[in-house]
Amino acid sequence: MHRRDFLATAAMAAAAPSVALAANPKADSETLVATLFKSLTDEQKSKVCFPFDHALRSKVDANWFITPHKIGEFYNADQRAMIQEIFRHLHNPEFLPKVLYHIQEDAGSLDKYAIALFGEPRMKGGKSQFEFVLTGRHCTIRCDGDSVDGAAFGGPIMYGHQSGPKGLEKPDHGQNVYWYQGKRANEVFQALDGKQREAALITKAPRAEASNKTVAFKPKSELVGLPVAEMSKDQKGLVEKVMGDLLLPFRKKDSSEAMKLIKNRGGIDSLHMSFYKNLDIGNDGVWDVWQLESENMVWYFRGHPHVHTWVSIKA
Repeated sequence: MHRRDFLATAAMAAAAPSVALAANPKADSETLVATLFKSLTDEQKSKVCFPFDHALRSKVDANWFITPHKIGEFYNADQRAMIQEIFRHLHNPEFLPKVLYHIQEDAGSLDKYAIALFGEPRMKGGKSQFEFVLTGRHCTIRCDGDSVDGAAFGGPIMYGHQSGPKGLEKPDHGQNVYWYQGKRANEVFQALDGKQREAALITKAPRAEASNKTVAFKPKSELVGLPVAEMSKDQKGLVEKVMGDLLLPFRKKDSSEAMKLIKNRGGIDSLHMSFYKNLDIGNDGVWDVWQLESENMVWYFRGHPHVHTWVSIKA
C-alpha cells in the first residue's frame, strides 16, 4: 500500500467511533442498511427517510447533500459506525484505501457527508424496495438491494477527487486516486491509427455538468466518437482493460451487474469512445477528458480541473 494511502486509512480508522458495531461488520451493505434503518428514532426517520418513489432518490451531482444532516452531527456512534461499514462494503476491498484517501482529502472525513433512506429495508423475509444514498463532495453512491430493476449501482452515480491544492491539477494529476483510469484510456488512443484518432478526437467536450442531465442517454444516431465495433481485436482488448479499471473501485456485485447490462446490449461493440481537445491540461496530448457511451450507458470522465466522473448504466 502506498504510504499516503496507508496514512489516510489510519486517519479514517482513528476518527471512527470506538464502539461495538450494532451489526456484524462482515455483513453486506444491504443487511447493514436494514440494521441502520431499524436503529433510527422516529425523529431521525422524519428527517432522512422518504418514500421509495420520491424524486430525490434518483438525483446525482458532483457536490451536494441529499439531506442537510451531516453524518458526524446527526447520528449516534453506533449509527455512524454502521454508515461507515455500508460505505466500505460498497467498494472493492483492494481499492478501498484509495477511496478513503479521496474522502479524507476532499472533505476531511466521511462524517462530513450526508445520507438518505428511501423505502423500508427489512432484516429478514419478504422482498422490500429500498435505497440508501450517500452524497457529498465528489460522491453520489447507492445501495439498493436490487430494488431498482435494470439499473447498475441502483441508479446514476458520481465519483471524483481533487488532489492537492485547489485549482487546476498538474498534467500528471499528482496523487489523484482515479487518474489511473485516464492513463488507461489514453493507451487506447495511442493504439489508434490516424483515421481512427480523427474520428475519436472531438473539439469540445459534450456534457456540461448539470445534475441528471449530465448522464442523459442519447439515441444511437447522436453518439459521437469512434465506435468500438470498428476497432481491431487488440484495440478492443485495450477497451476491455479500460472497463476493468473503471469498475475496479466497486464491489463485485455491482461491477458484475454493470457488465451484464452492457453485454445484454451488445457488449463493448455497442460503445463509442471519444476524447476531447478543449480541456487538455498542459496541452500535452494526454487527453484529460474522455467518454465511453452507448444508448444505455454513460461513463463520462472529466479530468479538468480535477477528476469528476459521471456514470449511468441501465437495461
